[in-house]
Amino acid sequence: MKMIPFGKVTDYTVSRMGLGCMSMSGVYGPQDDGECIATIHRAMELGVNFLDTSYSYGQGHNQLLIGKAIKGKRDQVVIHSKSGAPPPKDENDTNRGAGGEKYLRMICEESLKRLEIDCLDILCMSRVDREVPIEESVGTMARMVEQGKTRYIALSEASPESMRRAWTVHPIASLQFELSIFSRDPLEMGNLDCARDLGMGFMAYSPLGRGILSGQVHSSDDIPEGDTRKNYPRYSTENMAHNAKILAKLEAMAAEKGISLPCLAIAWVLHQGDDIVPIPSSKSRDHLDDNLKALEVELTPEDLARIDEICPSGAVAGTRYPEPMMMRMNV
Repeated sequence: MKMIPFGKVTDYTVSRMGLGCMSMSGVYGPQDDGECIATIHRAMELGVNFLDTSYSYGQGHNQLLIGKAIKGKRDQVVIHSKSGAPPPKDENDTNRGAGGEKYLRMICEESLKRLEIDCLDILCMSRVDREVPIEESVGTMARMVEQGKTRYIALSEASPESMRRAWTVHPIASLQFELSIFSRDPLEMGNLDCARDLGMGFMAYSPLGRGILSGQVHSSDDIPEGDTRKNYPRYSTENMAHNAKILAKLEAMAAEKGISLPCLAIAWVLHQGDDIVPIPSSKSRDHLDDNLKALEVELTPEDLARIDEICPSGAVAGTRYPEPMMMRMNV
């Protein structure tokens, strides 16, 4: 496994690909705890040392699961734990994030208990809270660093302006942002460039677009009942009919190269920069093994140009989140 420094703020060296754990808590349909723990162990055996979780995944289930998986193996992993966000009060409540002092302190203490550890490696605020100045939120997290609750602090889905304002208070270890062939916002809006300017690590979440690039979804009917993606615009019947045409061309390209569509999609993310750490979510060892094969895929400039031709910016139908949730992105 290739290892890289995780930005210039931390002293961590992390695996070139991390493991997103969200799907292990029922977000994308049924899962099995035993298989999920086996997947984490398999990842560690293969050299993956970077785990991403959140206080909100599965209402605590995710952190409890990881706590069981790393028992006796704590020193083998770097845990990036997000704050999640309070649920909206109503459909028009788009401003609340996770920036209040009371909320941040609560989720930090609860996360430590669930994970059964003494200190988080990285505490990440999931969304910039429009109702709380970023300086106040970062100040709260900085005090938790001083108190030994977390070693480093980070941001997710933050705008370049918020990132720079945050740095006036305390060094920010990393930025987490959605990045895939279907979602190129951080490349186009300056978030990745800003992270590099500040010496921050960069985590690419949903490199498979919440499964739309997994090769398992070709129509809205492929999404099981109870799956949160039923409410996401890209998976609507009309939008999927359009997006499936793009997927078919990408699948054909992957087949020509003798790899799976997920391998092609993750390889594309890896080729956006040696400092980018994709964190595809896996809830089974089979999917994990296939995802990791992307580390061996070489994409030529011609390959990358072909992908851009198949799926140019703006070609995908539907936003990556429902509109109220989109209002919380890039704040």
